[in-house]
Amino acid sequence: MSIWGRWTAYRRAQRARMDEFRARDLGFDERASRAAYGEPPASPEAPPEPDLLTTTLPIGAGSSDASTPAGSTPAGSTPPRAPTDAPGGTAGPHGTGATAPAPSRTGGAKRGKGGRRDFGQSGTPFNRQSPFYIGFVGAVGVLTAYAVVQAVGRLGTVITLLVISFFLTLSLNPLVEALTRRNLRRGWAVTIVFLGVLAVFALVGWVVIPPVADQGGELATNAPRLFDNLLANPWVQDVDHRYQLVQRIQEEVNKRVADGNLWAGVFGGVLDAGKVIATGVFSGLTVLVLTLYFLASLPAVKQAAYALVPASRRPRTVSLAEEVMRRVGSYAIGQVAVAAINAFFAWIMMSLIGLQFAAVLAVLVGFLGLIPMIGATLGATVVAVVAFFDEPKKALIVIIYFIVYQQIENYAVMPRIMQRTVAVPGAVTVVAALAGGALLGILGALLAIPFAAGALLLYEEVLVPRQRRH
Repeated sequence: MSIWGRWTAYRRAQRARMDEFRARDLGFDERASRAAYGEPPASPEAPPEPDLLTTTLPIGAGSSDASTPAGSTPAGSTPPRAPTDAPGGTAGPHGTGATAPAPSRTGGAKRGKGGRRDFGQSGTPFNRQSPFYIGFVGAVGVLTAYAVVQAVGRLGTVITLLVISFFLTLSLNPLVEALTRRNLRRGWAVTIVFLGVLAVFALVGWVVIPPVADQGGELATNAPRLFDNLLANPWVQDVDHRYQLVQRIQEEVNKRVADGNLWAGVFGGVLDAGKVIATGVFSGLTVLVLTLYFLASLPAVKQAAYALVPASRRPRTVSLAEEVMRRVGSYAIGQVAVAAINAFFAWIMMSLIGLQFAAVLAVLVGFLGLIPMIGATLGATVVAVVAFFDEPKKALIVIIYFIVYQQIENYAVMPRIMQRTVAVPGAVTVVAALAGGALLGILGALLAIPFAAGALLLYEEVLVPRQRRH
């Protein structure tokens, strides 16, 4: 059958359905209507049906029959039928059985106590197969989806902070549960773990900030002398003699100072740096506060989320969700432990060879070690570059050390620490890290591996068994 034939048959069927609705619900076919609503068939001696307009609208004072006494019926009209709740009574037009006495003609819209006015039967339902209806609902759906996308885009920073806080909560929750298993209340366990986190951050700041501040002040004090030494270098003098580099730099600086662009750029850069620092501090405090709240209320949050799952699927959902959260937390703790071990032994190595900024570089190696796949290599590269400018022999020692340590970490340290977490295949690790880095940068790379581990668990425990049963 052609498209036009199918459309013609569809419209013919729709018209037949609409005719049936009109005949049954609007009273055009009294026999079908009474059969549909369970009413007895009308007897030949039954009085005619009352006029719907005169029985439902409040026609009272001011009308042509206002002089009719209360309770009487004007000539030529039939008193309306009132449904009753008594046994054997006649049901109303909708089969409700509620009492609906006739309204008084002199009292306007007055009704008896507990009465209900009959506003007539409902009309024909709207045709949901209408092209107008389908197009309107589709347009509303598109606009709603667009509004949701715009709202999510504007809340990107807030969502990022929530994701970081929840990830830190899952990372610290195994420590809290380990303390609660030793008969310690959860509130005290959360307090101890959170104070430990603050102590770690304070220790890192105490290790990093003083050397950086001292070296920065020393650099600002010795900047003129270092600049003079740079100009006294033979190859710099040769380049300046050929291209007049110093003279051009001085002319450009004087030009910018004269027109004010230099100071505008300096103050603009300072203000931008201040905004970045203030935003970073505020975001860090927000993450710490949200992590504390999530840690304290995590059982209640999980119970509220599990209550949304149907009761028949709740046990399996709870077990899978708990396993995913346990593995995510275990992975995060294991990654932090591996990075801390790397930073500690790197600090010992740099202290033995006498490399400057050993503590600061060790902290940098630890933070870079949190990045999957490339973190350890980045840390080793930074330390090797710093050691090369200090002394090339030290750079060679650093490279040899990190090559040996990387092998020990991959085959001895990492398997022992990560034995409780799910093993993610190498290809999945690479793809997850690349996708996470492309979406959220370093944060996405950090979160990609644990989320890939959770997705792999759902694949093995949910998707594969379901496919086997079908």
